[in-house]
Amino acid sequence: MKYSAFIAALTIASTSAFTAPSAFHRNTALNGLADDDIESAIARSAEYQPGAAQHPFAERFRHLKGTQVKTVGEAFAEFTKILGTPINALYKNMMTDIVGTTHLTVVNARFARDPVWSLGMITSLELLLKNYPEADTAERVVSALFECVGLDEAEVRAEAASLKEWAAGKSKEDIAAALKGEGDGPIVAPAKAAKEDEYWMYSRFFGIGLVALMDGCGVEMNADDVYPVMEDWMGNALGKSHFTACSDSDTYFKIKGKLDMMETMMKEIEIREKKRMAQRLEEKAEAALRKAERDAEMAKEIENEKAASS
Repeated sequence: MKYSAFIAALTIASTSAFTAPSAFHRNTALNGLADDDIESAIARSAEYQPGAAQHPFAERFRHLKGTQVKTVGEAFAEFTKILGTPINALYKNMMTDIVGTTHLTVVNARFARDPVWSLGMITSLELLLKNYPEADTAERVVSALFECVGLDEAEVRAEAASLKEWAAGKSKEDIAAALKGEGDGPIVAPAKAAKEDEYWMYSRFFGIGLVALMDGCGVEMNADDVYPVMEDWMGNALGKSHFTACSDSDTYFKIKGKLDMMETMMKEIEIREKKRMAQRLEEKAEAALRKAERDAEMAKEIENEKAASS
């Protein structure tokens, strides 16, 4: 029955593919297919000129027309070249994703780095790479990431540290006020700029930066407690949509939970291995002690036999 339904659906799809198009579709298709150069036909029909649209968005970024932007593949190739050593197999897919998403974020004309984004970037990398087998290689991985996407690692770390220091002892209400542009602090100016910018760009690390601020001001680190605070900070304070940020925070906690579980398992395995090693050493020590006792008894018997024979 299920196969007959599949064949019927396939038949419908096949017949629709060969059904004669309406006059509108037929004419539209011929406008392109009848020309030698389909791309030029499409361009003529749309009257498109790069950077010439009469719209505030186009006018704002018109000066970037023709800017050469490297591809994600080129960014990862540069990352690999800078790193100079293979990435641990367990971390390769993760780093491929981070390099790609970070590159696409940074080259976006709407992107503007701010302390919250920097804090989110550092927080994410520390979480994801804290159990990397070779600590020195993990540091090089981070440095290679920053360099391949054109960011100054020292500046990003300084912004993150400054924001973290400022947020120490603050309540979530204090941070909400700063996100509204009130008072002073490292996020007041970026918050004002974001509120005034119709085309302000949200990215994943900004949301994680807000989660890191919540952690510092005493919000319980779980999705249920973070969601309403994220909704308040993004929606009421910044005046932006909170849905993507809340989704990113949920993803962050899911990944954190898996990494914490993995870390616990690794510690348990390490403890078991240490116990087994201690047990093996104890067994070796006992065997050596028994051998020494046997050797001592044998030597004593030999001495007794010599004394008896003499």
